[in-house]
Amino acid sequence: MVKTVLIVDDDPTQRRLMRAVCEKAGYPVLQADSGESALSLLQSQQGQDVGVMMLDLRMPGLGGMETLKRAKSFREDMPVIVLTAQGGIDTVVEAMQNSAMDFFVKPASPERIIVSINNALNLTTLKGEVSRLKRKREGAFGFNDLIGSSTALAHVVKLGERAAASNIPILISGESGTGKEVIARAIQGSSERAGRPFITVNCGAIPENLVESILFGHEKGSFTGASAKHIGKFQEANGGTIFLDEVGELPADMQVKLLRVLQEGEVDPIGAKRPVKVDVRVISATNRDLTEEVKIGGFREDLFYRLNVFPVEVPALRERTDDIPALIEHFIQRYNAEEGRDVRGVRHEVLEILAQHPWPGNVRQLENTIFRAVVLAEDAYLSAGDFPLLAEEFKERGIDAGPPVVSVEDDGPPQITDAPSATPAQGQAPEAVTIFDREGHLRSLQEIEKDLIELAIETYEGKMSEIARRLGMGRSTLYRKLREHDLEVKRAG
Repeated sequence: MVKTVLIVDDDPTQRRLMRAVCEKAGYPVLQADSGESALSLLQSQQGQDVGVMMLDLRMPGLGGMETLKRAKSFREDMPVIVLTAQGGIDTVVEAMQNSAMDFFVKPASPERIIVSINNALNLTTLKGEVSRLKRKREGAFGFNDLIGSSTALAHVVKLGERAAASNIPILISGESGTGKEVIARAIQGSSERAGRPFITVNCGAIPENLVESILFGHEKGSFTGASAKHIGKFQEANGGTIFLDEVGELPADMQVKLLRVLQEGEVDPIGAKRPVKVDVRVISATNRDLTEEVKIGGFREDLFYRLNVFPVEVPALRERTDDIPALIEHFIQRYNAEEGRDVRGVRHEVLEILAQHPWPGNVRQLENTIFRAVVLAEDAYLSAGDFPLLAEEFKERGIDAGPPVVSVEDDGPPQITDAPSATPAQGQAPEAVTIFDREGHLRSLQEIEKDLIELAIETYEGKMSEIARRLGMGRSTLYRKLREHDLEVKRAG
């Protein structure tokens, strides 16, 4: 979702100019003519969508500097760009000391304004991602950090919160790439062990002859090559949580030793004279059906029951498609910040295909796909051309995100038509918007504009965000045009 820009200035002309610049760049805009009304708006439901505030420093009543201080008291992470007609160094220093992110002297060029907004939003996203990674590293990652609100994910969260309330062993199952480790970290971060060690072990990636040493440790000289004492992963996780990813890959002899750790709460390092007590919460994960593995003798039944005390099934991405738009938005924002890009979103017809794709690699595959698209994108909105691996799927659906083209008919004047992707859902091409009247004279701009908006409403089935993007205007401008032309919008049922 594109963040809203709040413009705070007592000069209506300045507000109008900056609004035009922002809307042309695709940013929704809110306006306030005073510091008091800006603070009131920020504290309202509507203000929750504000991603950056452009604030004039000289206003009657509550001045810009005081407005900045008060806004930061309850919206600390919101970037603020200060505007001033006087670029004195003292004013700039004071604004920066009060956490303003940028400033410019009015009037500023459109390019300067948009660069400042883009930088502010990208930096905010990057800070959020850094904070998220920091919480992961410190063991404070929680369920609020999960992306999505689908019923399937909500069920997993409910189970995870219950599991976090105790030290019960947990077995997380699900396909590869569904985010089993993320769920395990959220359980750790929501438990009494939050902030303590969280040690991850990929059981399928350890050479078989090193599994015991890596998990349980060894003493110096206990075998050839053991030149120093090594503390195993269980001892590293002491007081915290150990996450055994792909636990079904453990060799049979290691399954026996793991069972003893779970039963006795102690490990036997190779070559040690006595066992070492450990206080570890065990969370395991697998993409296998361990019940079937037990039946065919591939996994010990007693260990399975020890690990599977509290089972949590993570759904595949195709079972939580409602979360795909939120995940895509998150990945776009993340890679915008990391790669210095300015991708605003995904074209609605492309998003529909992405949401319907089966994603056999689940969230991991979706993330990598969006990463590639963001890096290679040439436009503000990702189109079908940015997803070459899904080209056949787009072709089957008749999707082509090319720009509008001007065609010349043999039996008439030039006509503005949309690319093949812009045909209505019923499969019938809409009537073209002619720029000449029957006598061959140019029609008025107002008449052409009305027809073009009508065509866009029909083509995109009343989806206002997409209509505004296609027409190159902000939503508020589009609604104003609808009123001016007395047009109605009938959305698809």
